[in-house]
Amino acid sequence: MPLLSLPQVIQQLQAFYEEPDPPGVTDPWEMILWENVAYLVDDERRHEAMTVLRERVGISPAQILAAPADRLLEATGYGIVPDQSVEKLRRCAEIALHEFDGNLRPILKRPLAQAKNALKRFPGIGDPSAEKILLFCHAFPLLSLESNGLRVLVRLGFAEEKPSYSTTYRLVQEAIKEELINEYPWLNTAYQLLRRHGQELCRRSKPQCEKCPLMKGCPWPTEHAGC
Repeated sequence: MPLLSLPQVIQQLQAFYEEPDPPGVTDPWEMILWENVAYLVDDERRHEAMTVLRERVGISPAQILAAPADRLLEATGYGIVPDQSVEKLRRCAEIALHEFDGNLRPILKRPLAQAKNALKRFPGIGDPSAEKILLFCHAFPLLSLESNGLRVLVRLGFAEEKPSYSTTYRLVQEAIKEELINEYPWLNTAYQLLRRHGQELCRRSKPQCEKCPLMKGCPWPTEHAGC
């Protein structure tokens, strides 16, 4: 059992960090492009890649399919394996046009399981990314977790880390579901604060436990002498 409840965790992180800005992208199609435009880059470079894509190509599915590879590479070159990212963008555009008539907004009105399955048709979109889209688009009050936020909650004792990432993700979601505050501003803030904490202090390697505002309620430093 964790020593802190999820609302306590978020409250302490809010007191420690600045209040996060609202999500910059809240359109389902743009969020799918955001996930695919550049691989293994930080938010700043991903934002730059999206800006180049918007200005040099356009972001509609038809514009992406019509663009030559060298033009798309101007955007995908902000990440590694840019050629693969070009193919992912084109595949996203094909799915958007051929399966959803170029409009992803109706997906948000489907039942949760159907909406997630539809979004997972796109490259780079698994359960966490699908849930993030549904959260940021205010379709379903979920607490999506990417890898950094998930690691924070695992270390706090909400679930045990398993060899399978998807299993760990499911166990954490099960553990927190009764503690969620089903309000979009709170859920958005929780997602962003957990992500930031995992990126900056509760890192996978060399976590800075001595600086952590959650240390008194976290069993991980005691169980791992290297912290």
